[in-house]
Amino acid sequence: MNFKEGTKIYAYEVRREGGEDILYVNYMGAPYVPSLEDSGEVMERTIDFLIENPQASRIVFVQQKNYNYDFRETLMLLEIAQRYVFLLKQEKVLSQEKLISPGCEQFFSQRYNELFSFLFLLKRDPILAYSDLNRLRIEAKISLDKKNDKYKNDQSSYIRLLEKIIGLLENTKIIQEITPYLNEYSSGDRNIYHKIFKVDTIPNFTFTRLVSDLPSDAEIVNQYKIIGDDYDESLVTILKKKNEPKFIYHLIPPENTLSEDHNILLNLARGVLIEHQPKAEEFVDTERTRQVFFNISRDLLQDLAQTKKISLSFSDVNKLATILVRHTIGFGLIEVLLQDKKLQDISLNAPIPMTSVFVRHQDYDECITNILPSQEDTDSWAAKFRLISGRPLDEANPILDTQLEIGKIRARIAIIQRPLSPDGLAYSIRRHREEPWTLPLFIQNKMINPFAAGLMSFMVDGARTILVAGTRSSGKTSLLGSLMLEIIPKFRVIVIEDSLELPVESLRKLGYDILRMKVRSALLKTTSEMSADDGIRTSLRLGDSCLIIGEVRSVEAKALYEAMRIGALANVVAGTIHGASPYAVFDRVVNDLEVPITSFKATDLVAVANPIKSADGLHSWKRLLQFAEVRKHWKQDPLLEKGFVDLLRYNVEKDELEPTEDLINGESEIIKDIASNVRGWAGNWDAVYDNILLRAKIKKELVDTAQKIGDMNLLESEFNTLANHSFHEISDNVSKEIGLPMSSRVFPEWQKWLNQEVKKRRI
Repeated sequence: MNFKEGTKIYAYEVRREGGEDILYVNYMGAPYVPSLEDSGEVMERTIDFLIENPQASRIVFVQQKNYNYDFRETLMLLEIAQRYVFLLKQEKVLSQEKLISPGCEQFFSQRYNELFSFLFLLKRDPILAYSDLNRLRIEAKISLDKKNDKYKNDQSSYIRLLEKIIGLLENTKIIQEITPYLNEYSSGDRNIYHKIFKVDTIPNFTFTRLVSDLPSDAEIVNQYKIIGDDYDESLVTILKKKNEPKFIYHLIPPENTLSEDHNILLNLARGVLIEHQPKAEEFVDTERTRQVFFNISRDLLQDLAQTKKISLSFSDVNKLATILVRHTIGFGLIEVLLQDKKLQDISLNAPIPMTSVFVRHQDYDECITNILPSQEDTDSWAAKFRLISGRPLDEANPILDTQLEIGKIRARIAIIQRPLSPDGLAYSIRRHREEPWTLPLFIQNKMINPFAAGLMSFMVDGARTILVAGTRSSGKTSLLGSLMLEIIPKFRVIVIEDSLELPVESLRKLGYDILRMKVRSALLKTTSEMSADDGIRTSLRLGDSCLIIGEVRSVEAKALYEAMRIGALANVVAGTIHGASPYAVFDRVVNDLEVPITSFKATDLVAVANPIKSADGLHSWKRLLQFAEVRKHWKQDPLLEKGFVDLLRYNVEKDELEPTEDLINGESEIIKDIASNVRGWAGNWDAVYDNILLRAKIKKELVDTAQKIGDMNLLESEFNTLANHSFHEISDNVSKEIGLPMSSRVFPEWQKWLNQEVKKRRI
């Protein structure tokens, strides 16, 4: 529904549609999004309109989007409107005869002000009004005991009036439904209305602005296409302006290249699809909801095309349906950006309508885009992320960490709002690689070298406890995911995360016995989700398993170290943590997270990943800078007592990780401990080191072969898993034959297997 141009803001009309009377209120031009939940002004105005139109059964606020409140919610406000009228006009609660007894005129002014304030509040905030009225009753009863006998009857009459009004309110739906939540209610906190009011947002096609023209004073650096679905293709142009450090990321999505006929069909379809808006609970299963909505869109577009005599090919129908889904139940142009495999981060800074979207590009670092999302779209996305995550996002909980999965696209979403972000909503979106990172991929990208990959693979097989440390955007989570792929699939893996970032689904498809547990974010005070420390303790009851912690960031650290110390987990334990060095990790674990000093010794290894920068400061690359073992002899300070011993150290001049003398000379206590439990390795450093070199040689051979034949799929998770399985199988066979998996015997057999697999793939 649209009001005629020139209609005054806040004007309303009641329309009879589909057997019900709908109250439409015009909010076009209002400086805010209308919301009964969040605005006392909007609620008061709506109740005033309902007083004049008590037959209304549905409320719709009309703005760039329509905000719909159904019969149940409308009835709640109608009951408040009816009681307001009854108290003011029939009961005349502000009259002198109602408020005082003869001879008690001195109490009239105070009581009049009390009930006047109550009636004023009743339309703006009925829950606060009810709460204040109960407070008045308590104060009045306390005052009764202090009154002279002369005024006791008058005070009792006033108390009875208050109790009658309270009784009227307690019979309303709004108070009855909110009663279970009153224990956690803070006076004046409107977040409580979100418990009972669930607005249906009916979006239009798109409100996000897109600067279509290329800047005339910029030089084109690169241009490429983003291929989404079979019928979804966007054009990206990278530009550079003189004297500006950032590149320009200029996007032309398919919706901006549509013909006039196609635009007509989309606008018509948008109107019809209002009747098919998914319910809130349907957003939980986003993949299914999107598929259903896509099918409905296809059928609708074909019907409209026939009616309008517009010719549509099969690819046209799918393309338009994809766009329609994206701009109705989806996330608009954010989805297009997430289709670009070269993007790593997407930032929407507050105030969003006034700030272009920023992206971090793998080749051009941070870029400014030509995209300016509208407030309507960003508000809608926030509501959808609340539904998808099942977590709150409001003034009491101004931070939301969640994830988005659309087909193969996976992204971590971080949202902040007021009061933490005084300028409103802001988003930080981390795009995950569609397939998990592998150690061979990291070798190719120079984050690690083959020797580091071989050593880390050895440590995973040795069932060590590993913390992957680093700053934000250092590649911690990706590196942890690659280590998960080094676990032999016959072992069970339990993954504990508050935001689902690790490649669990990919590993499950590869045949891993893997269980994911989603726990409460450390940023949340209350939620239905289990806390991370409870999740870790629960994992100990699930049998012998590898334990992977998405990020160690709060009180769960104590439970994690408890698990490591008691040896309840006989396989690898690994997680990520913020820290720029092994000692920084120690400082965070012991001083910030309050893990006992002696418990920290349960950490075997700390891998430190951090970006390195070019001398001009304009470029950066992700690198593993340090791989250190934690020795067990120290008592108070591992730095002063030489508790940290580097096994690998980054050489900045060579851009290369190098083994330290301690490792080369066989002085690693962790490796010796691993070897002590393996027949043929105990006391045989040469055999142990040979195995590390063997693993390194295999990883290098995989990368070299992929580059030689031009098949980078050899570095992906599926083939990486096959290669690891072949390595372990061949090693087992050689061990049975000669007692040890010597490199001279294992590598030629594995290389033979690799050549055969490559030949199969090329036939």
